[in-house]
Amino acid sequence: MIDKKPFGRTGHMSTRTLFGAWALQAATRAEADKTLQLLLEHGVNHIDTAASYGNAESLIGPWMDGHRRDFFLATKTDERTRQKAWDQLHRSLERLRVDRVDLWQLHNLVDPGEWETAMGPGGALEAAVEARERGLVRFIGVTGHGTTAAAMHRRSLAHFDFDSVLLPYNYLMSKNPEYSANFGSLVALCRDRNVAVQTIKSIARGAAGETRFAALTGAGTWSAQDIDPRGHGSENDELVHNTWYPPLTDQQDIDKAVHWVLANQAVFLNTVGDMRLLPRVLDAATRFRTSPPEEVMTEQVARLQMIPVFPESSDD
Repeated sequence: MIDKKPFGRTGHMSTRTLFGAWALQAATRAEADKTLQLLLEHGVNHIDTAASYGNAESLIGPWMDGHRRDFFLATKTDERTRQKAWDQLHRSLERLRVDRVDLWQLHNLVDPGEWETAMGPGGALEAAVEARERGLVRFIGVTGHGTTAAAMHRRSLAHFDFDSVLLPYNYLMSKNPEYSANFGSLVALCRDRNVAVQTIKSIARGAAGETRFAALTGAGTWSAQDIDPRGHGSENDELVHNTWYPPLTDQQDIDKAVHWVLANQAVFLNTVGDMRLLPRVLDAATRFRTSPPEEVMTEQVARLQMIPVFPESSDD
């Protein structure tokens, strides 16, 4: 089974590996049910979804009828104004078939202009606070993509006492000096405040080409021709995955990437956005003991010609 630790100040003992429900954004009912069974078999007890994850909330809803007590349930809003966020929350509750969620997160809040709107008068944060007061959500979080996420989360925590943050973290991103410094400062701040730190993109192999933005907003996929020309993957690679970036696919490579993230005891790891790779990520998490040596990680980067999933100074 996968180890558990307190999810910040929430009082919930979450598995170190959380289920990232983007994997369900274009799934069928049968695929969703199979995924739930897989989570139960591995003891995963924390689901992280979002209103913008395609069909995910609607597919998770029927699970909650019989398994609500088995999961800490988190969702997100990508709206920036109070009323739109409020309306989106009620749609999420309806889709999820629940009266409240455990965690509601302001999704991908890294753009400075959007940050000002969401945090200002009439912004989405006001909806989150009122929802908590009314018992519709228990805790409030903030998430972000890109290399500015760590710095923006520190700004968010200076403005409001969020219960959780979510941001990218993998071996290659740790080699970006600016991001690594901001990430370390954020983790230290979260440790002091007992704020949960969730990480994403653990098994990203590189950055996709132009189609990555379409994949973010719909049921987009990538294949070999979509891979960034700087190089990663084979032109003969016929795999197509529901991630907007090329992922690691070999079990041994996934093991290294997952174990490297889990070696940081301050963080949780959100699983991959592809159901076919989910069993491999969960299998790797089940077998976690220690971090791979530095030379093992550098060998993997060189062998697979890996590059950062987010270009430097990107806020994608």
